[in-house]
Amino acid sequence: MPQEQHEDPFEGRLGNALRRVGGAFETDHQALVGGGAVRGRRLLFRRRAAMLGGVAGIALVGVGGALLLPGTGDGAGQRSVAAKRSIAPDAEQVVRDDDGAVSGAELVGMLKELLPDGSISGESARGTSADGGPYAQVVYDDGGGGGAVQLGVGRIDADSEHARQLTDCPDKAFVGYDSCEEKTLPGGARLMLFRGYEYPDRRVDTKHWYAQLVDPAGYEVSVMEWNAEAQKDAPVTRAEPPLSLDSLTTIVGDPGWQAVADAITEESENGGGTREDQGEKEESSTVPPGGGSVDAPVVGGEAIRKTLVSLLPEGVDVVTEDSQVSDFAYVVLDDGEGRSLVQVNVQLGVADRADTLFGADAETLADGTKVATRQEPGEKGGEGVVMWTADTLRVDGLRVVISAFNSGAQHTAATRETPALTMAQLREIATSERWKSLD
Repeated sequence: MPQEQHEDPFEGRLGNALRRVGGAFETDHQALVGGGAVRGRRLLFRRRAAMLGGVAGIALVGVGGALLLPGTGDGAGQRSVAAKRSIAPDAEQVVRDDDGAVSGAELVGMLKELLPDGSISGESARGTSADGGPYAQVVYDDGGGGGAVQLGVGRIDADSEHARQLTDCPDKAFVGYDSCEEKTLPGGARLMLFRGYEYPDRRVDTKHWYAQLVDPAGYEVSVMEWNAEAQKDAPVTRAEPPLSLDSLTTIVGDPGWQAVADAITEESENGGGTREDQGEKEESSTVPPGGGSVDAPVVGGEAIRKTLVSLLPEGVDVVTEDSQVSDFAYVVLDDGEGRSLVQVNVQLGVADRADTLFGADAETLADGTKVATRQEPGEKGGEGVVMWTADTLRVDGLRVVISAFNSGAQHTAATRETPALTMAQLREIATSERWKSLD
C-alpha cells in the first residue's frame, strides 16, 4: 500500500503562501479539505503547509499516498521563490535590519504603513536575503481585539498555471467558505479575496481571511489574517478578522511590493539569498525530489474527466463535475441513495517509484501493474465520511488513483452509508485499459 501521506488540491496552492510568510503558523493537516491534484509534474509544490480556511497547489492521491513531487518549475524556466521558502522559522524571530536589500525591519515598516490606525505588537519578519524568503507578521488591533496579520512577497511567472491557480477561488466541493471573489485590477493584476475558516469543519470559531495578488510584472503578494492573535491555539478575540476586504486589497495592491520582489531576484542572481535560492538554477535541471523529470508530461483534466465518466457503471447520475486542473478531475454522483464524490488523479512517468509508493503487500497483476486498495475514515472533517480508494501503477509509469466518498464533499456530513461505487468498481475503473489512451 502506498507509503506517503497525501495532500489536497487547494491545500498546496495557498499553503505555499503560508510557508512563504513565515511558517510560524502551522496547519492541522487532518483538517485539510479536498483530495486531488492541482497541477501535474512540473507545477506541483512540495508540501505546502496549509491555509485558507484551514486549507490552503499541490497534489495528492488517495490511499494515503502522495503524488510524486518534482520541482516547482513553471515550465518556462522560472521558478517561484515562494515555493522554496522554509516551512518553520523561529516563531520568536528577531526583526533585523541587515538581512537583505529590503530587510525584515523595512518589511514590517511597509506593512505597518498600510494598516489602518490601531496598535501593533508581536512583530516578526525576514528580509529578502534571509533563509526562507521575505515575510512580515504582526498582531494588529483596531480597538476591537487583536488579530494576526501576515504578509509575503515572491517572484512568479504571471502567465503560468501556478499563478492562475493562486488567484482562482477553490471549488466548494473541497473547501467550505463564506465568500470568495476573483477580479482583475486596472493594470492587469489578478486578485482573489477569500473569507473562510481556519478549520473547514469549524470545530473552533477562528476565521481566516486572505488576499492573493499576482501582478503581470512577475511578482505575487499575499496577506492573510485571523480573528485571533495566532492562527491556532489562541482564543478568538473578535467576531471577524480586523481588516476589511477593501483594506486587504489596498495592502496587496500597493506598488511598493515590486521593489521587494525585485530585490529577491537581484540577490539570488548576485549570489545572495538563501541556500535554496542559490541552488535553484542547478536544481531545475536535475531529477527533483520524489523522482521523475521536471519536464515530465501532464495529463489534461478534461481527458481524465471524460475517461472517468465513460467508465462509470449504469444507474448513477453525474450531478456535478470539474476538470479545470491538470492531472485531476472529479464528479459527484447520485444513484438515488444520496450524493457521492469521486475523484481521480493520473500521473505519468513514475515507474521508478513503485517501491516507494507501494509496500510489499501490494498486489501485482499479470501485466506487472501494482494495485493497492484501502477503506478508511474521511480525513477532512465531514461527520461519518468514509474514503474508499484504488491506487494503481503500471510498468510504463502510468499511475491512476480513484477515491470515492459517501458524501458530495469531504468536509460535509455523510449523505449515505457507503460511496456510490463499490471497491470492485473502483478497482475496475482504475485498472481499465482506457487510461492508456488519454487524449
